[in-house]
Amino acid sequence: MRLLFSLASIFINVLIIGLFLYSKLLPYKDRLTGNYKKAFIFFDSLYKPVFNWLKQRVKPHQVGNGLFVDMSQFIVLLILLFLITLLH
Repeated sequence: MRLLFSLASIFINVLIIGLFLYSKLLPYKDRLTGNYKKAFIFFDSLYKPVFNWLKQRVKPHQVGNGLFVDMSQFIVLLILLFLITLLH
């Protein structure tokens, strides 16, 4: 059972790192090559449906004059961090 929790924890950590890289590389997705493009496509297939679903339900948060933050990535990060906490 402990092995299962360890594997789940590693998987969630990979998802968190993937979320970070996904958010940083999204504007440059057309310029990615090789293994980086394959990894991006993998995380895109995971996160894009979730983000689209959340964007329909959660409006952007205003942080300045005409400046808004998309909350979908933040919500996914909070959920992943909460799951990591539950596993320990």
